[in-house]
Amino acid sequence: METIVLDIGETLVRDDRHWASWADWLGVPPHTLGALVGAAVAQGREATDALRILRPDMDVEEAYRARAAAGRGEHLDESDLYQDVRPALGELRAAGVRVVVAGDGTVRAGELLRALDLPADLVVTSGEWGVRKPDPEFFARVAEASGAAPEATLYVGDHPADDLFPAAAAGMRTAHLRRGPYGHWWADHPDVVETADFRIDALTELVGLVGLVGSADPGGSADPGGAAAPGASADEEPKVVRRGALRSVR
Repeated sequence: METIVLDIGETLVRDDRHWASWADWLGVPPHTLGALVGAAVAQGREATDALRILRPDMDVEEAYRARAAAGRGEHLDESDLYQDVRPALGELRAAGVRVVVAGDGTVRAGELLRALDLPADLVVTSGEWGVRKPDPEFFARVAEASGAAPEATLYVGDHPADDLFPAAAAGMRTAHLRRGPYGHWWADHPDVVETADFRIDALTELVGLVGLVGSADPGGSADPGGAAAPGASADEEPKVVRRGALRSVR
């Protein structure tokens, strides 16, 4: 493969600070909001629906602007990155792979990410492009930013409906990351197993995938030898957990 494109939230960046800051703004305990986010994830809904459960009349964009005006806007630093981010991205670039970071986020989020000087060739957010996932136009922009053919581009993300399915529909190869609420809850859903070219547990597994595009079995593990997915023996089918009609999300 020539280019690897990575999602942002719960792929590169932990969402702990994001939700804790919203809980503080709304005056509720962080565990209350966290539980509501989990409920939304399990139901296949947008995580921001948790905010609307607490404040039914909330305009999330307006509330975001109010927080920023009050000096309590977005913040991002090295502690918000998952520990495997820099090693994985650095290894990929050393292997000659073009690394692109492209996911949902505000213009401010893009500025904060670029300030971290990640080992990436391009860092861009949906706010800067003016289109959000899973809109096909977002993935058309991803394809353009990739600089490679879709079949030589791998999109990596945790969210099946926002990352995996639309990237596959755009002709790209996909890697589903078992990370964050969406990544863990939906990891073994039949739609994910069927669609993902690779399923991984850490970004450091990506360097082992370089050169494998064209030989991957959809739904297989990251092991190029065709090993069973984590938790399954070599002569045992991976356990598939059915957790709702995932493809109906959004």
